[in-house]
Amino acid sequence: MTFICIFVAFKNKNGLVKIGDIELNDFPLLLAPMEDVSDPPFRALCKEQGADVVYTEFISSEGLIRDAAKSVKKLDIYEKERPVGIQIFGANLDSMLRTVEIVEQSKPDIIDINFGCPVKKVVSKGAGAGILKDIDMMVALTAAMVKHTDLPITVKTRLGWDESSIRIVEVAERLQDVGCKAISIHGRTRAQMYKGDADWTPIAAVKNNSRMHIPVFGNGDVNTPEAAVKMRDEYGLDGAMIGRASIGNPWFFKQVKHFFETGTHMAPITIAERVAIAKRHLEMEIAWKEKEILGVLETRRHYGTYFKGIPNFKEYRMKMVTSNSAEEVYATFDEVLSKFGNHIFA
Repeated sequence: MTFICIFVAFKNKNGLVKIGDIELNDFPLLLAPMEDVSDPPFRALCKEQGADVVYTEFISSEGLIRDAAKSVKKLDIYEKERPVGIQIFGANLDSMLRTVEIVEQSKPDIIDINFGCPVKKVVSKGAGAGILKDIDMMVALTAAMVKHTDLPITVKTRLGWDESSIRIVEVAERLQDVGCKAISIHGRTRAQMYKGDADWTPIAAVKNNSRMHIPVFGNGDVNTPEAAVKMRDEYGLDGAMIGRASIGNPWFFKQVKHFFETGTHMAPITIAERVAIAKRHLEMEIAWKEKEILGVLETRRHYGTYFKGIPNFKEYRMKMVTSNSAEEVYATFDEVLSKFGNHIFA
């Protein structure tokens, strides 16, 4: 009960959640930044299916200031995605400030700093979760970026470097005090990587710190509508950031909101709906990449989850992930629709 009462008290007078001047609904659902997943076409699909805020793949500050093509391409955003946040990572202050100036030209609604990526090649440079070893640097870098832009600066981080160094309540408070407008916290330490269960209790402790007034979003293991309800009602957080549960299932946001409103699960996504989304995804990827083969290759990783749970599907999945032409992939989609179109798979 305490969680719920404090949660309500921290909302604005209209019961909305705000990131700077951006007003969101009660308990917004955020699409997490995911490398090689949350590109513009996928973000657009998730937005259509109920995501309230979407974030780009994380972008290297060093890559941007060196004008690396892959990093620059990640700055692309569609108007229909808004509000959209561009997420950047790095550990060098000068590079991060120059990156802010570059990012501003894409006109995002939010700039998010990645202080949570656990991957070794990022951490070894003191970036991502690596900065959790130097909280003073984490705070100083955030403060400098806040002063360098009029866009709201938000942070995504983890509980700590390891179990013995969890100071997330203090860290969140200090980030807020230097102007961070919202914080998303993954309920694992860097040492855990993605193993074990996410622990939302320390995130609730951040939210229930009487000094906190910025939104506190939970991340990690929000993989069912029931989990989202639990994060909202039992842990009292301001919203949920959803990552892996959305891969191949952009409908997840709509499914969660349906459960919020009705207490029941949506009907299973039909084969026709799955095929339609997969087709649109491929079409948008080809248009975005401006080259057919690149669009075909980019969408391959999604087909296993778009069509998950369909028995005897291996033959069709193999065609989808080995075909190098859009025409062949579209033909396979049509085969799937013809063979499975009258069936519903949960």
